[in-house]
Amino acid sequence: MPAASSSRPRTQAGLASSLRIAVGRLSRRIRNEREDESLTLNQLSALGVLERHGALPVGELAAYERVRPPSMTRTVSGLEELGLVVREPHSVDRRLAVVRITEAGLARTEADRKRRNAWLTHRLRELTPAEREKLLEALPVLEKLARS
Repeated sequence: MPAASSSRPRTQAGLASSLRIAVGRLSRRIRNEREDESLTLNQLSALGVLERHGALPVGELAAYERVRPPSMTRTVSGLEELGLVVREPHSVDRRLAVVRITEAGLARTEADRKRRNAWLTHRLRELTPAEREKLLEALPVLEKLARS
């Protein structure tokens, strides 16, 4: 049987599979470039949500992260012990507490982001200008998929 003339997927299912594998590999590789491996990926992700969205009740933080509230409570407790977040009374509903990222938490996320960006910037320099241009053109499509 002759070899295919191109390694490009020929069906939507093939495209989906190839894209899933490539994005998954890149995501794992970037995650491996953590600044500080004493924090779990779940903890880093929760800190990122708090940095972007501000103080949130545990339930809302869990919803952003697509985990159950008891799991998020454990994550928040670990971050609280490290001084990276604090729990404060909710401004409207005093029965609730909100979780807020601390200055130490902000410093941790910034250092982590800088390290990962440096790694990716270095890798992008290894690409040709045409390859970088293709990535730039694909960004809106990838962002659209990520929002769905």
